[in-house]
Amino acid sequence: MIDSQTPDPLPDDEVMNDENAKAPGDDSHHRRIKSFVMRAGRMTEGQQRGLDQGKERFVLPLADAPVDFDQVFGRSAPRTLEIGFGMGHSLLEMAAAAPEQDFIGVEVHRPGVGALLNGVLTQGLTNLRVYDCDAIEVLNRCVADNSLDRLMLFFPDPWHKSRHHKRRIVQAEFAELVRTKLKPGGVLHMATDWEPYAEYMLEVMNVAPGYRNLAEDGKCVPRPAERPVTKFERRGERLGHGVWDLKFEKLA
Repeated sequence: MIDSQTPDPLPDDEVMNDENAKAPGDDSHHRRIKSFVMRAGRMTEGQQRGLDQGKERFVLPLADAPVDFDQVFGRSAPRTLEIGFGMGHSLLEMAAAAPEQDFIGVEVHRPGVGALLNGVLTQGLTNLRVYDCDAIEVLNRCVADNSLDRLMLFFPDPWHKSRHHKRRIVQAEFAELVRTKLKPGGVLHMATDWEPYAEYMLEVMNVAPGYRNLAEDGKCVPRPAERPVTKFERRGERLGHGVWDLKFEKLA
């Protein structure tokens, strides 16, 4: 049994509305339910600098065909994509610690994108690129099949309320989409700080075809050394909260 933890729920006014609203003039198709909420945030001077000076070089446009990332990075190297990097601290640390690997981050929160780009500029990193749009669109349109060595999803919004569970990014369709993008032997690495979401992700992934759970007990793996511990996580540990990592390998 996974240790329990109860986080603060999202305020109702932060929940996206009109989940099934139709686009203007469209009587046949519904808008796709998104797994994230666009929240406004004040930009710091450093974040704005990151956007102003780093966007042209490091932010990739949403393409209509798979991107040649070997050309983007100027080499062929192990490649990791992270969905929802937040303020970018972990992704920045991982990219700095593994210059022989390439990293792609996806985040819709502009202050987070700016913070990451500011860090990239400050540290002079060349092995990291960013998309500032919907991750599902990026996977569908920009990432070639069988091209990623790893996909990371750390602390996604668990959408606590039952009526919002359909907004959770981890669904059967997501698992299948990720599987098509991973190389054989590639790994989907997820982490959450909420027990019910960890159990839910296990339920989804344990029946997802084409994967193998890397946990010896078929549940969660010990915290991998390559995943940096965030300030948020350290605070949670002091309060007695837990974090659960899940790793699933794509079968050949």
